[in-house]
Amino acid sequence: QVQLIESGGGLVKAGDSLRLSCAASGLTFSNRVFGWFRQAPGKEREFVAVISVTGSSIRYLDSVKGRFTISRDNAKNTVYLQMNSLKPEDTAVYYCAASGTSLILTTLNSYDYWGQGTQVTVSS
Repeated sequence: QVQLIESGGGLVKAGDSLRLSCAASGLTFSNRVFGWFRQAPGKEREFVAVISVTGSSIRYLDSVKGRFTISRDNAKNTVYLQMNSLKPEDTAVYYCAASGTSLILTTLNSYDYWGQGTQVTVSS
């Protein structure tokens, strides 16, 4: 059974940092592309960041470039999202997802497995 378990969310002030973690099990971690997505209240879920199998290819949502960093530790079966200089508009539930392809894709339907999400709230 595949499980993706996110952690690290919380309530912070604008300008603060958080690091989200996604621990994966039940799949071959090192063969999977992983992505982070987020969904704010009343809005559709959107792509945030994606990392290739080796970590050599990464893409970001334009609004988080320079502030967020995605990384992975294949030895720990864990993907991370370091979020710096957080803004109130970053407030959302953040989801980790595992892709069924080796391509660096940003669309939701490219991802087979999803975590339950972790809430990030940024106050002004």
